[in-house]
Amino acid sequence: MSLFLALAGRTARLSLRAGGGAYSGLVFFLSVVAVVPFGVGPDMPLLARIGPAMLWIAALLATLLGLDRLFQDDRDDGSLDHLILSGMPLELVVLAKAIGHWLATGLPLVIGTPVFGLILGLNANAIGLVALTLLLGTPALTLIGTIGAALITAMRRGGLVVAVLVLPFTIPVLIFGVGTVSGALGSGGAGTPLMILAALSLASLVLAPIAAAAALRAALD
Repeated sequence: MSLFLALAGRTARLSLRAGGGAYSGLVFFLSVVAVVPFGVGPDMPLLARIGPAMLWIAALLATLLGLDRLFQDDRDDGSLDHLILSGMPLELVVLAKAIGHWLATGLPLVIGTPVFGLILGLNANAIGLVALTLLLGTPALTLIGTIGAALITAMRRGGLVVAVLVLPFTIPVLIFGVGTVSGALGSGGAGTPLMILAALSLASLVLAPIAAAAALRAALD
């Protein structure tokens, strides 16, 4: 457990130092949110209506930042080999690094959601719902992203390859994240899509480390 926590903390610290970590994600998040009013015009009711979807899209894209180097740096400097020799299952190594990456990138987005929601004219209820859905959904985005990060480690390619591999599998998370807010603010209920969103994160918590570990074993062979 101590090694697991140390690895998660180390990943979070390195993510913060390399490329800005939380700061680059927040800046990217702010950039996407800031350009929306210029694209749709100063129509506040319209901005409030599309605001939750825009916040989720911005969070999805910001979560992908830095994933291409999640395992590649450890493979290049030999740290991954040392982690395997430490006796920790590779699945737990993947999970620890995913938690560290989420702490450095996903959690700051959740904390910054109220400010960005105000920019789009969302009311307090909508802001709270978006923040809740991001808190439940961004772990799934990060965990799914670890699979893509592990695959590009095997292929020794990075950059936009992660986004190409990961984006199709994040669509269900995006749909139910936005659907929860739309259902709560509209005539429908938010309970069902919220439970499905939580289930997607729990399923990713189980399946993503197994899939990413298998890809890493292929990369090390």
